[in-house]
Amino acid sequence: MREGVLYLPNINSDALFITLNKTKKHYSPTTMYKDYAINETFFHWQSQSSTSEHSKTGQRYINHKANNHSILLFVREDKENSNQLANPYYFLGQAEYIEHKGSKPMSITWKLKHPMPAHLIRKTSRLVIN
Repeated sequence: MREGVLYLPNINSDALFITLNKTKKHYSPTTMYKDYAINETFFHWQSQSSTSEHSKTGQRYINHKANNHSILLFVREDKENSNQLANPYYFLGQAEYIEHKGSKPMSITWKLKHPMPAHLIRKTSRLVIN
């Protein structure tokens, strides 16, 4: 998958595929988004760099709950493993829009419906500190 967002209109959902540890080998400067867990319940995510708060996509994120639209979060630590094979994503479940700051990209805070597993929180905390 090249894009980190998959809009699924047939099931009224957006699937967000998040790689936490981005490297220059796999990501351009415009796609080195700052995505991380704030804690076990809240997640900071940056939209694609072309998404503004007034765009159709930005409005879909902001108003998803009122429109009965689901936001599905999938996360992995690294793009590839030591054998250069794609790492799997962990499904974190549904998320609810809390707030955003900025535009192009939008920095969105999502609230997870279910707490994030502890091992993923440790990994994202380590990445934020570095």
